[in-house]
Amino acid sequence: MDDFLAARSQMALSLGFHIIFACIGMVMPFFMAIAHYKWLRTGEQVYKNVTKAWSKGVAIFFATGAVSGTVLSFELGLLWPTFMEHAGPIFGMPFSLEGTAFFIEAIALGFFLYGWDKFNPWFHWFTGVIVGVSGLASGILVVAANAWMNSPAGFEYVDGKYTNINPIDAMFNDAWFSQALHMTLAAFAATGFAVAGVHAFMIKKGKNINFHEKAFRIAAIFATVAAVLQPLSGDISAKDVAKRQPAKLAAMEAHFKTEKEAPLIIGGLVDEKANEVKYAVKIPGLLSWMAHGNSKAIVTGLDQIPKNYHPPIAITHYAFQVMVGLGMLMLSLSIIYFITLAKKRSWLRSPWLLNLFILAIPLGFIAIEAGWMVTEIGRQPWIIYGIMRTVDAVTPMPGIVYSFYLFTAVYVSLSIIVAFLLYRQIKMVGWVYDV
Repeated sequence: MDDFLAARSQMALSLGFHIIFACIGMVMPFFMAIAHYKWLRTGEQVYKNVTKAWSKGVAIFFATGAVSGTVLSFELGLLWPTFMEHAGPIFGMPFSLEGTAFFIEAIALGFFLYGWDKFNPWFHWFTGVIVGVSGLASGILVVAANAWMNSPAGFEYVDGKYTNINPIDAMFNDAWFSQALHMTLAAFAATGFAVAGVHAFMIKKGKNINFHEKAFRIAAIFATVAAVLQPLSGDISAKDVAKRQPAKLAAMEAHFKTEKEAPLIIGGLVDEKANEVKYAVKIPGLLSWMAHGNSKAIVTGLDQIPKNYHPPIAITHYAFQVMVGLGMLMLSLSIIYFITLAKKRSWLRSPWLLNLFILAIPLGFIAIEAGWMVTEIGRQPWIIYGIMRTVDAVTPMPGIVYSFYLFTAVYVSLSIIVAFLLYRQIKMVGWVYDV
């Protein structure tokens, strides 16, 4: 493994772990706030117990998210110094604001965790809401910085120099809204299905059923609403990518030839030598409609893009297929759950429905990882799209491969610790909050 591949691998590893911790950390406070609100309104002790149990999970993921996020911040400077030298003054504002949001979140979380029976009950609830809002703001600000890498704005690039810098325009670039919306809904869907699945498992085991049914209901509502809205944000994202990054769209769909009424490709095996996808299902005109809102529109293929600017096609296509496929599975489960709530409430304790939610525990997070692979790998060979190539931004320092091995060990260890803490927390719920 050369240093360039090691640097990319280390960044991918760090982001792959952090994105899971961050998504849970930015979504779980909202679940906690809803449970807390229901306790304040109804006085039912079970909702207070759910709030306290979830708050411990929020604390765990806040800590792990802070650690993994800090590592990523250092890696940007250490692994990609040329990138930060030029990009830092342009897109530094969302990172600075993210730091502010992080500190607000930390203060609010401290108030919430240690404020039981010390603050006015509604003020105490409000501190929990602030934890969620500031965490969500942190996530959106980081996505805005990533969106700038996909859609550079807020500067003029003349003769290799960056001039007339406008940080506001850089932060609110053309890609920030579609990426932030898609990522936010993905976080709610993934975390919601994971949390609902854990509580469904506990319901099946017959332990503390009232507690777990209340928790399941809150998480499942968030998950299913987000999963239903996600295809709409996906459509917005597809049209945005088609306009700004035709090479990425072509790689996502393994669309080799520019044509009218371009078909949507489902599945198949990519053959880059033959410039085709074998054994795929093709729906005529659907890609043209998804990209441009017109089934007869021309969709740019990879044949119109210089080969040295092609993203890795196969992995981008497969990752996109995984993301969409899992999204459709979560959408289907959401529809079943809505039917259950509206017409078939007797299904709520049915083993088959609980089993579906248990099987859905990892789906959202796998889809998130696949989606970020599409976003990052599909932008290659650019680190700043159309401006700076990734290979030109990497550090010249040798020995990065050893750093990659070290950080792999650190993140694997961190994941084991988090899994142990969560397992212990879930076990404790069974007897500490037995109501």
